Amino acid sequence: MNGNEPGQPVPAEAVTAPSVNLPTPRVALAVGAHPDDVEFGCGATLAKWAADGCTVHHLVCTDGSKGTWDASADTRALAVRRETEQREAARRLAGERAGEVRFLGYVDGELEPTVEARRAIVRAIRDLRPDVVLGHDPWKRYRLHPDHRHAGVLVCDAIVAARDPHFFADLGTHHRPEHLLLWEADEPDHVEDVTDHVDRKLDALDAHVSQFESTMHAVDDGELAAFHDRIRARLVGLGAPFGVGAAELFARISDL
Repeated sequence: MNGNEPGQPVPAEAVTAPSVNLPTPRVALAVGAHPDDVEFGCGATLAKWAADGCTVHHLVCTDGSKGTWDASADTRALAVRRETEQREAARRLAGERAGEVRFLGYVDGELEPTVEARRAIVRAIRDLRPDVVLGHDPWKRYRLHPDHRHAGVLVCDAIVAARDPHFFADLGTHHRPEHLLLWEADEPDHVEDVTDHVDRKLDALDAHVSQFESTMHAVDDGELAAFHDRIRARLVGLGAPFGVGAAELFARISDL
């Protein structure tokens, strides 16, 4: 897994003096650029929190319609399929604690940090009132995919707007989450121990069948097993410096 693959890449620098394990939030909202980004980025953390009673909501910014190497693919049909896969992945992650799955519907590859898109995320934050919001780190160096960068910018901008009453005043009562966790960070400073929840993350990733070839490089059962092994090894490696069996790492911004 290199720095431009989704999920939990090896940090560019050693993690020092990290915080470890937020208290389980009552409500969490994870915002991904595409279907499957949330599962890659924070799936095991969400599974852990859901098992402890947290309601887990998903918001997906784009339709995922370009997530295939098949040049002749029906992209409209792929977008419909990926929405179905995302709903199933959310169910697998959180079970009875699975909340809403919202889709903004921007065309894959064409997400921009517009006021319109920010407004849609503000609406979700004020409607769902999460204690913790999770998203892509927009400051990750050398991140090529524009949707990942722009989704991260939008989440950060929406946090500011959602907390202040004079931004988008027509969208209801303002809401200030307690924490923002950003995955794919070069300089993470927060560790979530997910030792007992890696299998749930993998099960949720397996719901994204349309992505087996293009994202997971798994065209048969053997390659899918190898993908599982890579993800598991990565999380084990991330946890080892902190004395935990497996971890997901984040840049944490609190006192929002």
